[in-house]
Amino acid sequence: MNVAIFGGTFDPLHRGHLAVAQAAQERFHLGRIYFVPADVPPHKQRRPVTAFHHRYAMVALGTAGHASFVPSLLEAPSPGALRAPNYSLETVRRLRASLPKRDRLFFLIGVDAFMEIGTWHKADELLQEVEFIVVSRPGYSLADLADALPEALRPAASIRRPFQGTPVDGDLVLGRVVIHILPEVTEKVSATQLRSAAAKGRSLGKLVPEPVAEYIRKMHLYRQAAEVAAPISARQSTKVISIRHGKRKHSS
Repeated sequence: MNVAIFGGTFDPLHRGHLAVAQAAQERFHLGRIYFVPADVPPHKQRRPVTAFHHRYAMVALGTAGHASFVPSLLEAPSPGALRAPNYSLETVRRLRASLPKRDRLFFLIGVDAFMEIGTWHKADELLQEVEFIVVSRPGYSLADLADALPEALRPAASIRRPFQGTPVDGDLVLGRVVIHILPEVTEKVSATQLRSAAAKGRSLGKLVPEPVAEYIRKMHLYRQAAEVAAPISARQSTKVISIRHGKRKHSS
């Protein structure tokens, strides 16, 4: 089976996330996609983030109608443990250890986030550990993706130069590094736009699945920044809401 990890803050999960997952599933024949909310995203530690249990609940509610979309606790906080950044390499290895050896594992990511891959924890190991699916958008070329790689994996400038201006499409294979390109997904929704709409009391039905919109209303999320988020470096509750997804309880 082809399996993908789709990580992020999911603050909150919205229709754009689901559109990306559906497009990736169709193009790469993914039998399962794990939606993995991060407890402490390494690159967003200074930005206020909604408590993990709320974000996980919204992921579970928003994916409930898709049998192959799995809300995951791979990066959930451990009760009583000192909170530390969630590194993708550790998440990938943890999930791979639980999968049959015959399964093929992918890492789904947007092109903007991929452009920072060189700054990630042990990025060279991560890129050789799992195949990447990068969601493209206009303005990027294959050379841009190659330029973003850690120096140890980056091809020589003479090799990258001919690909300047070449639309991002197809695959980029550099030894053990395999990057698949997913053409731009047209559903354009941003979490920032959504939080702003919620703060103003506007309808969220076009931005998130209705169960997620109802949860946001019920829990009064995103009404005021001070009410809904605390600095991610601060101690937060490690409570996790257990929600059944279809007929199975997912807690991976």
